Amino acid sequence: MAFSASTPTVYLASLSSSSGTSLPSSSFFKPLNLPLFWPWQKVKVGPLNVSPMGFGTWAWGNQLLWGYQESMDIELQRTFNLAVDNGINLFDTADSYGTGKLNGQSEKLLGKFIKEYQGQKRVQDDIVIATKFAAYPWRLTPSQFVNACRASLDRIEIEKIGIGQLHWSTANYAPLQEKALWDGLVAMYEKGLVRAVGVSNYGPKQLLKIYDYLKARGVPLVSAQVQFSLLSMGEDQLETKNICDSLGIRLIAYSPLGLGMLTGKYTPDKLPRGPRQILPGLQPLLSSLKEVARKRRRTVPQVAINWCICKGAIPIPGVKSVKQAEENLGAIGWRLSSEELLQLEYAASESPTKMIQNIFQTR
Repeated sequence: MAFSASTPTVYLASLSSSSGTSLPSSSFFKPLNLPLFWPWQKVKVGPLNVSPMGFGTWAWGNQLLWGYQESMDIELQRTFNLAVDNGINLFDTADSYGTGKLNGQSEKLLGKFIKEYQGQKRVQDDIVIATKFAAYPWRLTPSQFVNACRASLDRIEIEKIGIGQLHWSTANYAPLQEKALWDGLVAMYEKGLVRAVGVSNYGPKQLLKIYDYLKARGVPLVSAQVQFSLLSMGEDQLETKNICDSLGIRLIAYSPLGLGMLTGKYTPDKLPRGPRQILPGLQPLLSSLKEVARKRRRTVPQVAINWCICKGAIPIPGVKSVKQAEENLGAIGWRLSSEELLQLEYAASESPTKMIQNIFQTR
């Protein structure tokens, strides 16, 4: 896994000993105002340098599953600011995020928050937006996909998207549409609308196909986004991970907390809101997570997210509050030991059920 280390610069007021001037003690040192957490590592994703963890914004505008209301925008902006102040520069979104009339709301909010960010300009400029373009049945030509990219740029109000991703493959139900979508990725890359391209919900077979196709067109595939966690590490995920490692593609792990099942907060008697899945038989895994968390003085979600990082993936847990962001930030800046990884993976293998995969996930 390729990392580059960067050290925070601390600015102090200078004092000339020859001046003979006695300054008040408060003038010697400026307040350091260091972040709560410092993700000093940066991960290479093609030409981009991103934080070892990003944040997902599926909930930003989704009323059906996540209960979004526009009154939440102030808290979401505080959450965004906290993340950026603490070194997070990767935010994942999609042009389909947001229900009904709020379609595209996630992208709009990200654009607004970037524009209104009050921190250092260089930090603002380093923010990488990875957005996904839906393979809607009416997007039948490359130009329609390019138009979708331009619409996302308008909503986010930026000149170039960091990673333009195909949200899902149509191979399972409309194979003739697939090549047009691939050509759309090529076109948006060649037109300079995106800095890099990636895919989402591609299994190993389709991943190899699009990699070869894009390579022949001179377009590098830099990322593959899949559901990946201690509850989602089946044969397809591991094969996809091996392909990514061998071809220099970065795996982006969505749902690293198993839609909340790896937080330890939910039981059959205490259900999350919305149509989410409760998995029986998770006690061995949750017990191991709690044991490791106790020894490490971390929380269960922090251990689960750190597992993804140690496997070479970039987790993108969803956040919609400052509290969630603060907890997730505690997953970076440290690493589980090899023994702890084996302990957690053995416990995961003992779980009788796994997360249901995305219906658009291909083989």
